[in-house]
Amino acid sequence: MGDLLDRDLISNLPQSIIESILTRLPIRDAIRTSCLSTKWRYKWTTLTHLAFDEKCVTLSNDRTLVERSLVDFITRALFLHQGPVHKFQLSTSYLQSCPDIDQWILFLSRNDIKELVLELGEGEWFRVPSCLFYCKKLTRLELFRCELDPPPAFKGFLCLKSLNLHQVSVAPDAIESLISSCPLLESLALSYFDSLALNIRAPNLKYLCLEGEFRDICLENTPLLVAISVAMYMTDDIAEHFEQSSNCNFIKFLGGIPRLERLVGHIYFTKYLSIGNDQGILPITYNHLRIIELYQVSFEDMKEILVVLRLITNSPNLQELQIS
Repeated sequence: MGDLLDRDLISNLPQSIIESILTRLPIRDAIRTSCLSTKWRYKWTTLTHLAFDEKCVTLSNDRTLVERSLVDFITRALFLHQGPVHKFQLSTSYLQSCPDIDQWILFLSRNDIKELVLELGEGEWFRVPSCLFYCKKLTRLELFRCELDPPPAFKGFLCLKSLNLHQVSVAPDAIESLISSCPLLESLALSYFDSLALNIRAPNLKYLCLEGEFRDICLENTPLLVAISVAMYMTDDIAEHFEQSSNCNFIKFLGGIPRLERLVGHIYFTKYLSIGNDQGILPITYNHLRIIELYQVSFEDMKEILVVLRLITNSPNLQELQIS
């Protein structure tokens, strides 16, 4: 019995199981396992998922000291790392427009990065370096409070399936081009965009979440969409632009998505759908639509009421309806 207790059972587990255990630890604790024994010294260096935040270092009232400590910690971790990094996540308010992040992304672009999440502070926005666009194996990209400027030679992320841009500064034509040049894109989330007219061409898109000041939205080629959530903020200029529109927004937005299963419309969404010349009978029946949630509907506006009725009567298998 004593011999059994003396044996180091954890160290002798298969590498895949050890990596699974280390991946579930905060990165700071995973690195600390290198002190356990000589067997564990380099175990963490082959982790394929790396997630960093301010908990990696000791926090203090000296913001500059915390920032420097965090930069040193991440730089050293990447310097000691061996093999591919499939997922890299940086979530911190301490690093804003930090030049060291450029070097980290360059390192990742050479190490088979597949998932990249950058969630940075509220100060000066981080300008994403051009080396990001050479990450050919990216399947997931999430950027928060960044500036994005794809180079002219960029041909798209051919493996990308999920794109989330939150408070990202990017030219309107660049965002449309980025979406259409990701042929496998299945999930798209755009939030806090200002005065954006958006044409979405994404033949494999299934999940769409939009939030911001949109001058217009056209789902031009999205036949596989199953879930949509939209919140539209209205400025006076955009409201005036809407009122002058003659196109039927309902048809333009919902006329080509026969597989829709869930529709959630927040502020001004039904107002947006109600604008334009009514086309009469819908050319589509939403046979798969089970859930409709519409918030802040104006029951004093007959056009908005007609939008609601049109959705209900053309959804024969509707199961849940919520309107406020």
